[in-house]
Amino acid sequence: MTELWPYVLLVLVGFLPNEVWRWLGVVFARGLDETSEVLVWVRAVATAILTGVVAKIVVFAPGALAGVPLWVRLGAAGIGFAAFLIARQSVFAGVVSGTLALMAIDLLVGR
Repeated sequence: MTELWPYVLLVLVGFLPNEVWRWLGVVFARGLDETSEVLVWVRAVATAILTGVVAKIVVFAPGALAGVPLWVRLGAAGIGFAAFLIARQSVFAGVVSGTLALMAIDLLVGR
C-alpha cells in the first residue's frame, strides 16, 4: 500500500479539484448561446492567452528545446501555422505538422 500513496495523493490533489470545475462548466454551459458577445470575448481571451504561452515557449525555450536553434523553432512554428490554415483551421494538423517539422529540421541540421 505504501507504493500507491503518491498516486492516491495525485488523484485527490490534482485530478478531483479540476474535475469538479469541468463538470460544473458542463452543467452551467447548457443553454448558452455560442454566438453571444460574452462567449466570443471569452474565446478570444483564451486564444490570446494560449498564443502568448506558445510564443513564450518557442522564443524562450525551456529544457531540451533550448538546445534547438531559434530559427528552427520559428520555422517549425510557421510550418505548423501554415498547415493549420491549409487544413481549414485544424489544430490537430497544425500541431502534428509543427512537431514533425521541428524534428525533421533539427535532424537535418544535425546539432
